[in-house]
Amino acid sequence: MKKKTLIVDCPTCGEKVEWEETSRWKPFCSERCKLIDLGDWAEGNNRIPEDPEIGTPNELPQVIDDIDNHH
Repeated sequence: MKKKTLIVDCPTCGEKVEWEETSRWKPFCSERCKLIDLGDWAEGNNRIPEDPEIGTPNELPQVIDDIDNHH
């Protein structure tokens, strides 16, 4: 039985991409789309949402102190 190939949309342009070992730029369709995405991250256009339980990066030292003080 032949295994079905997963098809995903390129996050940059939406072109269909086969999710296989041989798909060099997955999940992107090309190096160009990969670099466009990387540039968006570098410019701050993309970011991972903050976790309200952890807080903002500015609050991290306080979170670490709180953890240290509870052990």
